[in-house]
Amino acid sequence: MSSRPPGAPLKALTDLDHRIEAAVGRSIDTLWKQCDRGLLDEPHTRLVEAHRALVQAVTGVTFYRTLLGRLAGGEFPVDQALFERIDRAVHQLEEAAGARDERQRATVSALESVEADAPRADVAGVELSARDFAALLAIARGAHLREHLLTGQLSVVTASGTRVPPSVFDRLERSGLVERDTSHPVVAGQPVTLTDAGRTTLTGRRPAGVAATASSPGAGAWPPASPRARK
Repeated sequence: MSSRPPGAPLKALTDLDHRIEAAVGRSIDTLWKQCDRGLLDEPHTRLVEAHRALVQAVTGVTFYRTLLGRLAGGEFPVDQALFERIDRAVHQLEEAAGARDERQRATVSALESVEADAPRADVAGVELSARDFAALLAIARGAHLREHLLTGQLSVVTASGTRVPPSVFDRLERSGLVERDTSHPVVAGQPVTLTDAGRTTLTGRRPAGVAATASSPGAGAWPPASPRARK
């Protein structure tokens, strides 16, 4: 089975892609190919199967959302037949979204099992879990710390739209791996960037959970990042 549809762009297939890549230490493409070749253990195989099902569900949501937008875009005459098609598309989109949410929960469960089995690494004196490493990787692509005007709640939102839990961000900040630009008001968004130590963490030693498997080609070496992971 191909790792992605022919001609598909090199971009994240789901919101969990970056976290999966951080946990397993290789690109989604490589992980899928290794699964097809029977090189993965049972937890990683379950993760790939769950992720593939999630990708299919996300594709379904995209299809019906696009269809709904086309129906409402003025291309067709406004009549009873159009209303019926819109109602049907809305129902199909609702079902697709439900399937996506169910498969996302299954993928998260499989991913958490892989993350839990990954030994933690001590990078420059900082104990870094796979979840912390995934957050650090997401922040590296750009992030802002914002304060909600009404609730005063702080949140870190990355360029990909991922939200880093405050507890995780606080841990990374206290460890000296990330820093925020306090010259900007927090209500408008303070840019969050990696420190030198944070960049060293990403390019140097990694959690044992992100090392190549013993049965994979070139075991013991850090696999090259995928083109989309370098963006």
